[in-house]
Amino acid sequence: MSEEAEPVNIHYAKTHFSKLIARVAQGEEIVIAKAGTPVARLVPVKPKRPPRVLGTDRGRIWISDDFHLPMTEEELKPWYESKLFPDE
Repeated sequence: MSEEAEPVNIHYAKTHFSKLIARVAQGEEIVIAKAGTPVARLVPVKPKRPPRVLGTDRGRIWISDDFHLPMTEEELKPWYESKLFPDE
C-alpha cells in the first residue's frame, strides 16, 4: 500500500472484523488504534512458496526403461562408499 490508511479503532475492528479481513486478503494493511494510538496491524500473510501447478514439467522429465530393474553391485558400490553411509 503506497499511502498510509486512517487507523480504525478497536470497537470498529471488533464489529467489522470480517470486512477488515476481506480487505487484508486483497493486500491492504489495516492499523488498529486504541484511543487514537496505533497498537496493532493486520497484514496479509505471504505464501511460503507459489502454489504448485501440475503438469508444468510435462515433456521435460523421462524415466529410463530399465528404471524398475535392480542395480548391480558395481553400480551400488559408489553409493555405499559415499559419505551417506559413513563407517560406524
